[in-house]
Amino acid sequence: MNSQIPHVATGVVHDVPDDLREALTADQTILDTWNGLTPLARNEWICWTISVKKESTRANHVQRVRTELAEGKRRPCCWPGCPHR
Repeated sequence: MNSQIPHVATGVVHDVPDDLREALTADQTILDTWNGLTPLARNEWICWTISVKKESTRANHVQRVRTELAEGKRRPCCWPGCPHR
């Protein structure tokens, strides 16, 4: 049994939250795409995911990260960017 924990790269300011980490590690292609992003781009995705107020919106954003990375998007669309950097 392989118990090795996959490497999930972080952002510039934000760490990857558990729910997003779980979604990313569920698919090796998505994880490889994620790890290939720049730290700033990863930071934007993380902040976009955690900056919402409702749990249902957050769950939707976590799924959209996977979907949009698979579609080739490098950053969240129509979002002003991370205010924390």
